[in-house]
Amino acid sequence: MSTIAENIAKVSARIQNACIEAERTPESVGLLAVSKTQPAEAIREVVAAGVRDFGENYLQEALSKQAELRDLPLCWHFIGPIQSNKTRAIAEHFDWVHSVDRLKIAQRLSEQRPEHLPPLNLCLQVNVSAEDSKSGCPPQEVAALARSIAALPRVRLRGLMAIPAPTEDVQAQRAAFARLKALFNPLVDELALDTLSMGMSQDLEAAIAEGATWVRIGTALFGARHYA
Repeated sequence: MSTIAENIAKVSARIQNACIEAERTPESVGLLAVSKTQPAEAIREVVAAGVRDFGENYLQEALSKQAELRDLPLCWHFIGPIQSNKTRAIAEHFDWVHSVDRLKIAQRLSEQRPEHLPPLNLCLQVNVSAEDSKSGCPPQEVAALARSIAALPRVRLRGLMAIPAPTEDVQAQRAAFARLKALFNPLVDELALDTLSMGMSQDLEAAIAEGATWVRIGTALFGARHYA
């Protein structure tokens, strides 16, 4: 078994164990493989192990890999910061966007989503740790912004996303994810939300305990990133 296949087996076991601990079904948590800086060959190895959802942060790198892997039935998620001049290509080439943090970006994605494609799935990114260095909507603005995004055509608001401040303290991890869940819960029925995108390699157990439906896993699957 290759290292990547071994890593996927280990991550899948972590997800399953966390779900058992939280009294959830493993099927309720999706594994999003964060493939930024990883070569197409590594993505093919992950696909061979049964994963089909891939998250990319850098648009040009992602478009290159999408072209190289067009023979595979993959679902592409954009998870990085979004500049206004990049929205058209994102709207045309991705299935999900997890990092919408302001109405202007959502409006551009809505306007630029091709008619022949299904609605673009969106998550509203929330800055739950109030970090100056992080993108994300302030928590107090989430409800109003979510309602505005949900009203747009050609996109579908699915839920919320967060990247809390890193910590090894499990209780602090859970507290950050619980803040996102508390913002999510009142909007679920009103806006038909079903997605909490939260948790990465180091804190996926805490995220699942607090209700994550997507965990975004990079280094635990691929190993160290290959920055140029």
